Amino acid sequence: MTATFPDISLSTERLLLRPYDEDDIPELVEMMNDDLVTAWTGSPRPYTEAAARSFVTTGAAGERTSGRGLVLAVSELLTQRLVGTVQLQNTDWRIRGTEIGYLTASWARGEGYAGESVLAVVRWLFRNQGFERVELRTAADNSASQQVAQKIGCISEGVLRGAGLVRSRAGDDPAGRWIETRTDLLVWSLLPEDLDDLGEPGADGSGDRYDAYAPYPDYADYSAARRR
Repeated sequence: MTATFPDISLSTERLLLRPYDEDDIPELVEMMNDDLVTAWTGSPRPYTEAAARSFVTTGAAGERTSGRGLVLAVSELLTQRLVGTVQLQNTDWRIRGTEIGYLTASWARGEGYAGESVLAVVRWLFRNQGFERVELRTAADNSASQQVAQKIGCISEGVLRGAGLVRSRAGDDPAGRWIETRTDLLVWSLLPEDLDDLGEPGADGSGDRYDAYAPYPDYADYSAARRR
């Protein structure tokens, strides 16, 4: 039998983490068509309603049922507005380890939502699922994502040279075509003992400006730097 994560929802002081549903499609399309999301991820550009519907109805749920990981929509508790995504991937059930990625909507950056939501998932993994390691990878030039990793207590482990891809406008032309370039990936990790000195997640300044990560080109691909 394939090991899988449960179909769960988590909450923090300000956020609800839950499975995606079809009501999220319009906000998902808006979130994914942001230029910074395009730059740091391998998501389609333009990101269409059809792509969003495929992700919501098939791709996200498939990550859980296949045992590869878990995809959670992040929304504000008060407004129910879509804030972003947290995703687990490349899960190794034998060693109880997984990779985590996050993406934040443009309007919600700078509020600490990335750190708050990632810590909620990590605590759940360690306390309720018996996991022993969570890994995070950030593109070398994605300083905002690296700041999130640092603020939530991640330990820097090293560099994977030329292991990812990022995108930029040709000639820095705002209307130019997007081109891919190879980049290094920085590897970070969290173990259960790394969280001992951290307080509970909340509005504590664990902020983000434009953070993204996690590769799944089959359906949505929230990668800070897509790997070949």
